[in-house]
Amino acid sequence: MNEPMPETPPPPHHESAPTSVVQRMREQIESVVLGQREVVYQVLAGLLAGGHVLLEGKPGLGKTQLVLAMARSFAGRFGRIQFTPDLMPSDVTGFRLFDMKSQTFQLRQGPVFTHLLLADEINRAPAKTQSALLEVMQERQVTIDGESMPLSPPFMTLATQNPVEHEGTYPLPEAQLDRFLMKIILDYPEPSAEREIVTRSSAEAPGDSPVAQVEAVATPEDIVRAQAETAAVRVVPEVVDYAVAIVQATRESRAVALGAGTRGAIALVRIGKAVARLHGRDFVTPDDIKAASLPVLRHRVQLAPEVAISGQDIDGILKSLVESVPAPRT
Repeated sequence: MNEPMPETPPPPHHESAPTSVVQRMREQIESVVLGQREVVYQVLAGLLAGGHVLLEGKPGLGKTQLVLAMARSFAGRFGRIQFTPDLMPSDVTGFRLFDMKSQTFQLRQGPVFTHLLLADEINRAPAKTQSALLEVMQERQVTIDGESMPLSPPFMTLATQNPVEHEGTYPLPEAQLDRFLMKIILDYPEPSAEREIVTRSSAEAPGDSPVAQVEAVATPEDIVRAQAETAAVRVVPEVVDYAVAIVQATRESRAVALGAGTRGAIALVRIGKAVARLHGRDFVTPDDIKAASLPVLRHRVQLAPEVAISGQDIDGILKSLVESVPAPRT
């Protein structure tokens, strides 16, 4: 089940400027992405935090529609890569091609030169191609034939993987998974939302796209400004210590074979800031850190074999660990 950020209610409708921009975006996205309210909220938190998101869910749950709708909501450019076993790094980043007419090498930019990039089924490409994308995610630039070219901000990658099909896949190593700020789980919508989805879709003419209804309510510059103001949200030392203590608890637990690293604590604070901004606050509370714990840590932790065999899942273990760490009073 999709249970990330369970303690976080919907953000208020009367917030400060950067939050209201994201709120307007959220309303546009949710007008066409039905039954995934919490997922939309988390993805927007990742956008505010300036990070990348790994989306995991079965086919047909609207992952592509979500990314398209978000791109249209702030007039951003959208790119998509369908990862396959024969995909080459140059198919991701681009390449230089010799033009016979001009007798010069011409740059052919890859799909990463965009604002929002959908990396569909990222685990179907070999490690060399995965690494090409993850380098772009980390450095926010592309190097082709020795020339480095920065990407226009904002840049966000939303990578998807299917949790059911494993044949012909190349699972992301832990070090590469750690580059994603969050891992968000998409589950089936509630029956009422699913009924609405079916009703709308069956009334559409072939070729119609509901995403075309999404209006641009912000600009890329608005997003960059909102990200800067999110980064400036205040975090007192006690809340930082709380985030570090949660991460340390994952390393000390006997139920965990591989705990989260320091990057996990950094991600907890960054998403905590985004949660605070979505609530119109300029300071982070312990509840913001707790609300971020599942999507931030679930892909950074590996269960001990005996625990995994017993049928326990990583979200259940993480919930217990977070509850075991005393929260500071701020």
